Amino acid sequence: MSEKSDFKWGPATGVGSMPGGDAREAAKTVTGSFEDFPFLAELPARGPGADMIGRTAGLLVDLYARVEPSGWRIGDRPGRDTKRARSWLGEDLDALEEFTQGYEGPLKVQAVGPWTLAAALELRNGEAALSDPGACRDLAGSLAEGLRAHLADLRRRVPGAHLVLQLDEPSLIAVLRGQIRTASEYRTHRAVDRQLVESTLRDVLGVHTDGPAVVHSCAPDVPFALLRRAGADAISFDFSLLTERDDEAIGEAVEGGTRLFAGVVPGVDTALSDPAGSVMGVRTLWRRLGLNPGSLADSVVVTPSCGLAGASPAYARAALAHCARAARSLADNPE
Repeated sequence: MSEKSDFKWGPATGVGSMPGGDAREAAKTVTGSFEDFPFLAELPARGPGADMIGRTAGLLVDLYARVEPSGWRIGDRPGRDTKRARSWLGEDLDALEEFTQGYEGPLKVQAVGPWTLAAALELRNGEAALSDPGACRDLAGSLAEGLRAHLADLRRRVPGAHLVLQLDEPSLIAVLRGQIRTASEYRTHRAVDRQLVESTLRDVLGVHTDGPAVVHSCAPDVPFALLRRAGADAISFDFSLLTERDDEAIGEAVEGGTRLFAGVVPGVDTALSDPAGSVMGVRTLWRRLGLNPGSLADSVVVTPSCGLAGASPAYARAALAHCARAARSLADNPE
């Protein structure tokens, strides 16, 4: 699908991570819950290499990372940690391919964005790659190449799918505000210039030319305007963290055609309200902004507030089903 403006989004989907370690069970749950907008599940409980940083490190081209006691560190060659990350990703892709035979529609895949990756990956000296502008540049370029190959693999595996690329950037605000701590923990790395943050995101998002891109952050104060300028067609966020300070940016995003992935279902075990209650806050926001209620279903995708890795398997299944029901409620009763 070449025209992003004509893209047919599904009404609900997941954020990315799921509990447990069985790739086939996760793929079955995801595709069964979201028949019209599944996603490639991540299973971090399997250990290093299945976590979000290790998984994305395994996608890098000509850059490799290994696990150290302090976290993931860039190395000279692919070792067992890189091989493990790639093996688990292959397992997840095989499972998704099995459960999407003949599927035609939107399909979402997630990877860590360049700035959260730069904040998490260490250089040889133990400091975050964020401390070195050249390392940040190389990392973003390597990530872009890796994502290009990853998306091509998915197109071969699920040829009827219309791919959606999601970049996870939970550390983005901390990068912009100079809140990422150094290895010593006694100080923080300098804030990165907003224009550089924006241009780097634009370059990485730009690898996905034939479908829309989403940026996800479950941190407070999501920079909606910056992400839109960087080329995000949709923004995914924890709805409970919004304040009225976000109203103007959200109103501009909706009026500009940006899709909102509203995280309204808790990501950890809790009692779930009725589906209509879960999206009541979205309806309230629409009224406060003076937006047309009829545009709700065309502007919002319902999701959990964040990944479900910390949830029980039973709750994760219930949360995904709840998202689908809440989205139907939103479409059927927008007022």
